[in-house]
Formats: sequence, structure tokens, C-alpha cells
Amino acid sequence: MASSVQILLVGGAADGQTVTVELDTNGRPPLTHHHLGSGGLAGAQIYELESAREESREWRYRWTGPAV
Repeated sequence: MASSVQILLVGGAADGQTVTVELDTNGRPPLTHHHLGSGGLAGAQIYELESAREESREWRYRWTGPAV
């Protein structure tokens, strides 16, 4: 059974929202998150994983821009 975690989105249209993602076998979330807008994947906002606090294994997704 996979574990999951809620991660904060920082920047972009979804700033301040959280997403629930599954952790891989090493206990890490996916490297990117595509936040879908009203246009679906074509209008998605891309967020990249970064460590908020490495020692406590806390993460956040930082906005990098729209999908092109």
C-alpha cells in the first residue's frame, strides 16, 4: 500500500493550495506536479518539487510556469 502526503503549492494560480500525492518506494513524492486549469492539460501550471526542510522531509511544489 502506497503512502501519500499533502504538499503545498507555492506561486502561480494555485498558490497556497495543497495537493495529495503518493510517495515512491524511497518515500519521495513525484518531482513535478501539473496543476490542471479549466483548459485541462493544455492550460496546466507546472510545479517542481523542492525541499522545505530536508531534515524533517518536508516538501513544497514551486511554480515554474505554464505548460507550453
